[in-house]
This record gives sequence, C-alpha cells and structure tokens, in this order.
Amino acid sequence: MASDENELLRWLHRSALATEETVDRARRWLWRSTGRNQPQEIAAYHGYADATAVHLTGRVLAQRAAGGPLDDDGWWDNLVNTWRRWESDEVANVPVTIGFGDQEQTVTTDEEGYYQASFPAPAGHRDELSWQSASAAVDSKEGMIQATHEILIPSPRAAFGIISDLDDTVIHTGITSLLLAAKLTFLENAKTRKPLDGVAELYQALQRGLARQPRNPLFYISSSPWNLYDLLVDFLRLNEIPAGPLMLRDLGIDETKFIKEQGHGHKREKALRLIDAYPSLPFVLLGDSGQQDPEIYAEIARSRPGRILACYIRDIDPDFDSERDTRVRRAVELAAAAGVPMVLARDSVSISEHARSLGLLPPSALPAVAQEAAADKQRPETGEQAVHDALESLLPG
Repeated sequence: MASDENELLRWLHRSALATEETVDRARRWLWRSTGRNQPQEIAAYHGYADATAVHLTGRVLAQRAAGGPLDDDGWWDNLVNTWRRWESDEVANVPVTIGFGDQEQTVTTDEEGYYQASFPAPAGHRDELSWQSASAAVDSKEGMIQATHEILIPSPRAAFGIISDLDDTVIHTGITSLLLAAKLTFLENAKTRKPLDGVAELYQALQRGLARQPRNPLFYISSSPWNLYDLLVDFLRLNEIPAGPLMLRDLGIDETKFIKEQGHGHKREKALRLIDAYPSLPFVLLGDSGQQDPEIYAEIARSRPGRILACYIRDIDPDFDSERDTRVRRAVELAAAAGVPMVLARDSVSISEHARSLGLLPPSALPAVAQEAAADKQRPETGEQAVHDALESLLPG
C-alpha cells in the first residue's frame, strides 16, 4: 500500500513538473510572439560582503514593481498589489550587466529570471558597518533599465553576527490563525502591518552591541517568497528596524520536490552558509515557536560548535503552555548539550535582559527597549481596520 502511495506521489510530481514546464514554455513563446516578455523591472536585492567576496542576487521581471505603500491605500489597493506580486512574470535568459566599483561583469538570468554575481571583497573597511552599492542594467525595447543593489559591508571589529527570522519574530503575522494570516497577506501593506513590540530598538541595540555605532551585521532568513521582497523591505524601513540582506524562498516545482526550497531546509542551509562565510564571527540566532526555528537552531548549534552565542525563540502564544512549547523545550535541551543557551522569550524585553547577562548588550540598552515595547503596545492591533473596510464594502448595508 505504501509503495502504491509513493508511486502515486511520484506520478503527481512528474505530472506537475511537466505541466509547469509546458505552461512556462508556452507562456514564454507567447510573450516572445507578442513582445510582452520584455524586461520592465530589475528587482535588485540587498547583497553582502564576506572576507573574500561580495555576493548579490536579483531578478528581471516583465512588469514594473507595485511601488511602496501610499498613505491612502485601502484594502483593495493592497489586494491588487499582492496579486501583482504573486503574478510576477520573470524574464529568462537575458543578459544583465553588473558593476561594482571599477569592476563589471555580465551574467544571464535563469529560467525563473534570477541572476547572481560576485566580486572580490572591497578593501579599507570602516570601524562601523557600512553600505556600498552595485549597479545592474538590462537592455529592453524601451531602452536601458537600471537598478541599484545595496551591499552590506560588515565591520572588521564586529563582535557577532545576527540571523533573524521575520514572520512572528519581527513582523506580526498571526500565523496561528488561518483567517488572520490570510488577511495579513492579502489586505495589508507595509504601513498597516505591525512589528512585534520593541523589535526596532532591540535590533538596533544588537547591531551596536557594546559599541556606540552599529558594527554587527544583521541578516534575515524567511520562508516568505521572493515575491514579497519589496513589501518586507518597506516594512523594515517604515518601522525603523535595521536593514539587512533578506534571504527568502523560491516557490515552484523542482525536479526533486514539489516546492523548490522547503522551509526547514532552506532556512538551515542559508544560515549555515552565512555562518561559514564568517569563520571568525560568532552568531546570535532569533526565531519563533510557530514553525521549526527551535529545531533548526538546535541543529545548527550542534553542527557548528563554538559558533553560536545564543538562540532566542519568541513565544507566539506566551499565555498558554502548548505543544509548541514542548517542542521548544526539547530543542532547548539539544542546544544546551551543544553548550548554547536557547531562551523561549515572551517579548523583546526578556531577550534584551538575557543578552545583557551574556555581555552582548550594555545595561544602558535595556531601558530604551522597554520604553519602545511599551509604546508599541499602544498601537492598534494590525489589520483591524483593513478587515472592517473590506467587509463594509462587500456586505449590504
């Protein structure tokens, strides 16, 4: 029976893969015939430099970006912009010219429109972390399309690196409620979503560490798809949460699996790649109890001994002792066996207090985190007005 089920799954996978490839080929042929597949936009993602190289990734699309959220955007504007993000039309096999400093190279987009490039790491780092830029250009019928990659340059005096999840670690998504999660995805934008209390001040403090200026590099790894990149960048900027390279997930069907990058493996592999890219830098990991962050981080602590200073897991339901908490407690034990403290934290204040006890933050950082957390609690819960407006416009009376 199990063999029959496995064979059925393999057949479904092969059929789905063949269907996706057929649809993609037909769509690209139609676009070429009608001229619709011309590049219209370069999604230039944040890059970063390690000790040896600058790494950057981008994507060429056949439609212009939705743009940042406007002050008067309503639920319908947000829904339309979300649809446009999910219906991204990529441009495959197009040359992209990348320039960094006095260097230049040309790369070609893959079947999903993505491109990657790397350059030798720049010399002359500053004491604090800094940002440099790289240019990207692609030719189209309307002329040259250009974009700018922002490149994170860590300070050689950084005390530690920071890797953080986004959903329910930085941004409130209500993932435990299917209705709330759907509402946040389709009816809201970066201005109407709410960060978790005190996150901005906590992450600013972690970037400074014991220094006066930001030195510690911050990276975000999320299971959110690349289609939501601009929304997430806008969210961080609008809420004064420190910027950092975002490493998101590519959705679609791969030859070996239904989703190209599974959430668990994608986050673990990209975190390990970052940790290995900075062999002299220890890391602090932040996640939440809603998904598999505790297990992933415990596994990283075991596989990279001496490289992880602490793991902080936000409790997404702090008023209840749930099965999620049981899973976190098992992960805490695994991390402890590797010599790494893992803390199931109620809020940003408790994270800052523990980080101070480890010497990662000065005592002076704690009042600012507590003050911001208290102020954030007074902000309206995210999405209430969005749902009200949507229902009011759809229901009679």
